[in-house]
Amino acid sequence: MKPGKTGLPRIIDAVGYSWKGLQAAFKHEAAFRQELILGLVLIPVAIWLGQTAVEYALMFGSLLLVIIVEILNSAIEAVVDRTGNEYHELSGRAKDMGSAAVMLALLNVFVIWGLIAYHRFV
Repeated sequence: MKPGKTGLPRIIDAVGYSWKGLQAAFKHEAAFRQELILGLVLIPVAIWLGQTAVEYALMFGSLLLVIIVEILNSAIEAVVDRTGNEYHELSGRAKDMGSAAVMLALLNVFVIWGLIAYHRFV
């Protein structure tokens, strides 16, 4: 086990690192900013559209999942780009799979929101 902080000091440091990660994503990733704005715009829609705690949880959770997956995708891209600019099949595959994960998270939003809207209006 590597030596380091434990307990509350470790938690405080972890929160600081997480905050730095959110700031970096906002500063350097246009897709993160776009998905964050989309989420903020859709929150009032979710409050209006949802009728139960489960519906709210599904709608808010699906939006949060997009942000989480986008941050992970951006982290993968940053690591791949750090290793070099030359093309490598594995680098391309890693980036493509990260992008696919974001697409699936967005599809998840579409399906959840579509089903809830269908249930409410049809």
